[in-house]
Amino acid sequence: MNVSLEKVVSNKNNLQVLYEDNHIIVVNKRAGDIVQGDKTGDKPLSDIVKDYIKIKYNKPGNVYLGVVHRLDRPTTGIILFSKTSKALPRLNKLFAEKNARKTYWAIVKKAPEKPKSTLINWLKKNPKNNKSTAYSKLIEGSKKAILHYSILKTLDNYSLLEIELETGRHHQIRCQLAKIGSPIKGDLKYGFNRSNADASISLHARRLQFTHPVSKDHIDIIAPLPKDPIWSACEY
Repeated sequence: MNVSLEKVVSNKNNLQVLYEDNHIIVVNKRAGDIVQGDKTGDKPLSDIVKDYIKIKYNKPGNVYLGVVHRLDRPTTGIILFSKTSKALPRLNKLFAEKNARKTYWAIVKKAPEKPKSTLINWLKKNPKNNKSTAYSKLIEGSKKAILHYSILKTLDNYSLLEIELETGRHHQIRCQLAKIGSPIKGDLKYGFNRSNADASISLHARRLQFTHPVSKDHIDIIAPLPKDPIWSACEY
């Protein structure tokens, strides 16, 4: 293979590795990256990570990589992959039993009325337009969605929210914030009035805390924010 490790990490793929050991690898996803292949045919992040592992460790043949969770294409932040078949089922169990703590940051123009609150809705996905709708009560085909938010910082024109999910539904954060009149910056699908220049939405998987599937060590990872003036103003 005629490509260097430096190019995999620093070129247009822009792979930012946040943590790596024998069993897991954690990267900071860019806006626009897809985690797994889809109908677009664009090269997914999983393949970019495989290239990185293959070159770094001079591995012959196919590289094993297990996808543990996903992020929407326009979002940024932490993505965890399994490098071994031993770790993958343990990580899947960890996430299924909600023993991984995921913290998100979101930038909204209209701040929620309460500085801190819990949102409870019932979300129903429409596969035709790949969009979820939030309802205030159970309807047929809906699933209960719970998140907790707090306002971390108020800027001149925007507010920074910190969000923790209690459930993991399709477009949950995007949908529930839009329901209370606080759509995420750049999120045209859920009611924001204009797109971001890079087609991203200002939602970032900021922190991930979990028990390592093999060593049992406590892992706590924070993903640097995107390089953007408004995100930079959110640093504190």
